[in-house]
Amino acid sequence: MLEIKNLNFYYGDNHILKNISFSAESCSLWGLMGPNGSGKTTFFKCILGLLKHTGSQIKINNIDLKKINTPKLAKLISYVPQEHKPPFPFTVREIVLMGRSPHMGGIFGLKKEDYNEAEKAIDMVDIADIADKPVTALSGGQRQLTLIARSIAQNSPVMILDEPTSALDFNNQINIWKILKKLAESGKLIIACSHDPNHLLWFAENTLVIKNGEILASGKTEDIITNRLLKEIYGSEYNILNNGSNKIIQPVL
Repeated sequence: MLEIKNLNFYYGDNHILKNISFSAESCSLWGLMGPNGSGKTTFFKCILGLLKHTGSQIKINNIDLKKINTPKLAKLISYVPQEHKPPFPFTVREIVLMGRSPHMGGIFGLKKEDYNEAEKAIDMVDIADIADKPVTALSGGQRQLTLIARSIAQNSPVMILDEPTSALDFNNQINIWKILKKLAESGKLIIACSHDPNHLLWFAENTLVIKNGEILASGKTEDIITNRLLKEIYGSEYNILNNGSNKIIQPVL
């Protein structure tokens, strides 16, 4: 589904991403983690073509992303940023419908299918009660849910989410991760960044760890998230406790 070879990125003379090679299949939910400033958001923006990189190759379904235009790219990959403050008072429903723009055909505009997909996404994220409210009047968490619904409505085979639950209350955090897992099981490739490794242990089958612009670990989440890895990333001691069928990470106080 996604294949990355020798990804390098520089801000001036600062080497941010260093020879990153990574591949992931469909029907999978990948977590992305690493300390602040490790290059995670830059990694996402390079995949999306928002930042120019040289000497590397990124493919989705064997399609070289450098060789396609933006509309075709939007049919392959959707993106939920960390935060977004819309300058205009579009309603939630209008924002979600914008996710259907890659599927619009010329002068014919939105079709019944587009409206149906938008409503399905609104229901899935459980924001029908605010669907007619302007996004400029919403809380940060409600805006984030709107962006997630827009990405779902876009219906691309790859979804990239940068800290999708950081502005949400605990219940919505868990609900969104459940939705992402369900979408992955339906056939999509989901890559979601999180600063809470517990979320990755609970929901992400695989995890990619980046530190100082390099891959520190990649593979099955339960295998790579260890006490040693957490100490290497964050510089502090943590305990990983078994809680029935799940694990939970607890700081050493």
